Amino acid sequence: MTTLTTRAVRIARKADQAPGICSFELVDPDGGALPSFSAGAHIDVHLPGGLVRQYSLCNNPVETHRYLIAVLRDPASRGGSAGMHDLVEDQCIRISDPKNHFELAAHAKRSLLLAGGIGVTPILCMAEWLASEGAEFEMHYCTRSRARTAFVERLAAGSFASRVHLHHDDEQPLDAAKLLAAPEPGTHLYVCGPTRFMDWVLETARAAGWPEDRLHREYFAAAPIDTRDDGSFEVQIASTGIVIGIAADQTVVAALAARGIEVQTSCEQGVCGTCLTRVLDGVPDHRDMYLTPDEQAKGDQFTPCCSRAKTARLVLDL
Repeated sequence: MTTLTTRAVRIARKADQAPGICSFELVDPDGGALPSFSAGAHIDVHLPGGLVRQYSLCNNPVETHRYLIAVLRDPASRGGSAGMHDLVEDQCIRISDPKNHFELAAHAKRSLLLAGGIGVTPILCMAEWLASEGAEFEMHYCTRSRARTAFVERLAAGSFASRVHLHHDDEQPLDAAKLLAAPEPGTHLYVCGPTRFMDWVLETARAAGWPEDRLHREYFAAAPIDTRDDGSFEVQIASTGIVIGIAADQTVVAALAARGIEVQTSCEQGVCGTCLTRVLDGVPDHRDMYLTPDEQAKGDQFTPCCSRAKTARLVLDL
């Protein structure tokens, strides 16, 4: 894996926001300003032991003295969320500078923000920013129950409280079909949360006639994929002509690394887009959650951390 530039930050405050959800306020150890960020951005957190995980920033982008993230402790964690919850106040960790694959559309007339569970983190940041800019927006936040809803006090006290609608599975769940039934020109939809929630929202929006270029999403993790029928294939490096075999149980990134060819990665699940690579020939078998359906259909790029090939060979622009 390619070494990424990181910076040290101190955990100034760790707080419970809801059962299983902790927030972490990260500051410069010397009290300096942190690099600026835009609404929807995330940071890579480098945990003790070598794990790297992505977490969305959920404070207002006008703030330069801190980053705020929130983490759900996942019972099925691969180590990331459990490692985060083991961190303590005043501990120093390393993070990347902010990156944004979930940006607000520059010229949207109106923004419709939908959050499911811990997916509220980038959505909350967007709401804070849009409110500070005097932009037109509406936020819908879906959780299992009122007791499991993070940041309720912050939302209730915010300047945009009247534009926030809470939906709880055990009280008044979201009627997505009704909310998305009439897409207005210039309105953009942003959704983040568990994969099933996001797929439900996006499928409902598409069925109602929302154009793909007005649908924006950010997945936290890739959906499970059945790999039992995976076979081997080859990739060719366009700059050298070298052909490398990819075994059925091997990722393209791993096969390339074994031959001394490194591709920058981060999530290793096809979520963040860090490893996105141009495809010059062949048909990718997309396994990512980063590219839109239209982008996947073009077949001119893929995520080698998880995606494979439908043809015997892919020629990569490396």
